[in-house]
Amino acid sequence: MAPLVAAPADAHQPPVDGGAESVPHVAFATLAPCPQPLRHPFRALAWCVSITAGVASLMMLLSVLAAIPVANFLALGYMLEGEGRVVQSGRLRDGVPLLGGLPRLGAVVFGTWASLLVVRAVTTLAGDAALGDPDGAAASRWAVARLVVAPLVGLHIALAWRAGGSLSAFLRPLRNARYCHACWRGGTLWSGAADGIAAVIRGIRPLRLFVLGVGGFLGAFVWLVVPTLLFSRLRDTQHPGAVLVTIAGGVLLLAVLSHVPLMQARFAAEGRMAAFHEVAAARAVLRRGPLLVPVARVLLDGLALPHSLLKVIATPRDAVWLLTPIFVATIFPARLARGGAIARAGRQPRPRWIGFRLLGTALLTAALTGYLLLLFFTPAIDALGRRVLLDHHALLLPTPF
Repeated sequence: MAPLVAAPADAHQPPVDGGAESVPHVAFATLAPCPQPLRHPFRALAWCVSITAGVASLMMLLSVLAAIPVANFLALGYMLEGEGRVVQSGRLRDGVPLLGGLPRLGAVVFGTWASLLVVRAVTTLAGDAALGDPDGAAASRWAVARLVVAPLVGLHIALAWRAGGSLSAFLRPLRNARYCHACWRGGTLWSGAADGIAAVIRGIRPLRLFVLGVGGFLGAFVWLVVPTLLFSRLRDTQHPGAVLVTIAGGVLLLAVLSHVPLMQARFAAEGRMAAFHEVAAARAVLRRGPLLVPVARVLLDGLALPHSLLKVIATPRDAVWLLTPIFVATIFPARLARGGAIARAGRQPRPRWIGFRLLGTALLTAALTGYLLLLFFTPAIDALGRRVLLDHHALLLPTPF
């Protein structure tokens, strides 16, 4: 197996000048360590809250992207980026790109959500007062409070974002006001915000993620489309030709599903479309990891199959937002596990004992055969019919439509 080149690191932000005008720096590549809980209990608690909120926010962001046509290539690209990093390093913790930005993302989402709770509470109280006594003094006061509180909270959120979006920024509005006032006097209020947004875009590199998602999709789809169409040919068992074509398509699809996931992972690690032509390299991975790689492959297919069953009933567009988190929360970790298995196999100096290889081949063949049998009967109960056979959620887009 050819050596894998090092995965490109996250784009680091350029250093910013000190002073009130500077935009708080966010390092996307590295995660700041947790403060000592005994020495700084509140800082450690804030770190844990921000990390938890950051991971939850990331999963929801990927879920939203997965539910939007075209934007779902960004979600696939992010997953491929994570899988490629694990293939390169062999460490699962490297499978979360932009890890260093998660605390800030969590702080922004959590702080914004908590601030909006104030608006919601005042709006609810104003509505209750209006229902109880529409012409009363209490209803008038609460109506005025709603008109005053909503703009103030909006201003507070905007200032907190401009001040860096940390948890402390949402808790110290006066400091945010002084900070933004100093930026305004220094003439950097808008230019500094624009520089901060540009730095975040440079760190996230959405164009790279989109291109990676499109490339990973097209490379796998080209391999899958012909065998899948042949596999879906059978409509009437009275026609022997259609039966033979379906069987041939199933055999081809079995071979393709054994190798394409490995080629896609290699593409994610190296960023070369030529990786989808290197069947020999995929076979070398299977020989070096004859048990671990098939197990990871079975795990991914096992978690992807229920996604087809979720579409037994045609999903309304409004309900798509409820299904995409399930897709992301199951497929993404399984992809990282597959990347770890491939990385471990790539570190083996030579193919494993032939007995292990035969056992792994039998395991993978049996699992994929069972997967294809279940997939064969899925169109009979799926609202989308035979089109569901082309979805291949384990390799293509993590979307429920």
